[in-house]
Amino acid sequence: MKLKLDENFTTKNGGVPLNDSEVERYIAVRPTAAQVKHSKKPFYCFVHFGMNTATGREWGNGIETPDDFTITKVNPSQWAKAIKASGATGIILTCKHHDGFCLWNTGTTDFNVMRSPYGIDIVAMTAKACREEGLDFGVYLSPWDMHEKTYATPVYNDFFCRQLTELLTNYGEIFEVWFDGAKGAEAKAFEYDWERYYRIVRTLQPDANISICGPDIRWVGNEAGAARKDEYSVVPRWLTVAETIEKHSQQTASDAERLQKIKSSDEDLGSRKVLEKNSDLTWYPAEVDVSIRKGWFYSPDTDSTVKSPKKLFEMYLNSVGNNAYFLLNVPPNNKGVIGRKEVRTLKKLGEKINGIYENPLLVKKLGALNDGYVEFKFATQSRVKYCVISEDITLSQRVEAFDLFVLKPGGKYKRVFKGSIIGSRKIIKVDTDCVGAVLVIRQSRSTPHIEQIAFYV
Repeated sequence: MKLKLDENFTTKNGGVPLNDSEVERYIAVRPTAAQVKHSKKPFYCFVHFGMNTATGREWGNGIETPDDFTITKVNPSQWAKAIKASGATGIILTCKHHDGFCLWNTGTTDFNVMRSPYGIDIVAMTAKACREEGLDFGVYLSPWDMHEKTYATPVYNDFFCRQLTELLTNYGEIFEVWFDGAKGAEAKAFEYDWERYYRIVRTLQPDANISICGPDIRWVGNEAGAARKDEYSVVPRWLTVAETIEKHSQQTASDAERLQKIKSSDEDLGSRKVLEKNSDLTWYPAEVDVSIRKGWFYSPDTDSTVKSPKKLFEMYLNSVGNNAYFLLNVPPNNKGVIGRKEVRTLKKLGEKINGIYENPLLVKKLGALNDGYVEFKFATQSRVKYCVISEDITLSQRVEAFDLFVLKPGGKYKRVFKGSIIGSRKIIKVDTDCVGAVLVIRQSRSTPHIEQIAFYV
């Protein structure tokens, strides 16, 4: 095979400028320190648990009472252990879903777990369990509240801010704050004071990233666990408000199926063709969210729908391995624990993920590439399973096209991957015997900076 090494970013650069004022505009967009830190832990879990777990609903109906929370045992320690076994590094708990039931000791409403027969602060229990297992802890707080009588009045924004303040001051360090844009079609029209919410997070938890209805992490656009072929981090700033516009958000519980359909028109969010038409850009990486079973809350009717470790591992490769975050929902059941089937699945998923990284053959820091390609020689002939490449995202996302070749034992080269973006992490399945490799950067926004490339057997 002809490698065409002369066709790289230092020569043709795909027929586009390597350095000009427009390129400078693109690479000037860089992540915050909190976003860089987040990129090092790209897999974490949702835990949807609350009133809906007790009532068997996906969404509440607004007329529940604390007595309807009939669950008598809750075991966050078991949740944390099961989730840690998957390889995940954190938990985001649904502290308040759309029904308005609060899982913590709040002073804002009597509709909370302390007034239920259970009577224990579940947010505190979960935060403690996360710390004991070395997991990060995050909070989900639904702006839409079916139960609160002040909803859709100016007073509600004050109410919501008090709830947010409680969660961000009483439960230790928070790594992610998740604001849901979902709102029922029958709900009263109301404009949330998003900028005020963001200021509270920035003040009380400056290292936390604000997700979905927020400026730090964007929704991938579906709930099917799928990422785009090219998942850019540098995108038009208007995307940061897309989910705060009601018509773009979930309107009914059944909308989850509608949201699993990915439209081709939404495929390209960050190419030069898109960026050149937008004057205001931002660093806004994608988060791929999906539930381990049908539905976000536990139901005995969906026990047969638990996804296989193989399927979840494919989602991991397509998200974490494609410059995105992977947020896997694992809902505890009405006994207060994660079910046996999910526990087994999480353990096997963790084994598959660990299997990528446990046997490094060659790990090399590269930095700025002055040449268009880099050659690697392996100490022995080996069957390479994976190659993992990371850009130095502190200098933006630069690589736009690259090839990875391996050198076969007989002396011939084989292209094992032809790609575009790299970003924070690109995981490439190689699965072939070889004695070396060549990475060719075909196109880039200015000089590419590769933080690391690693080959695993």
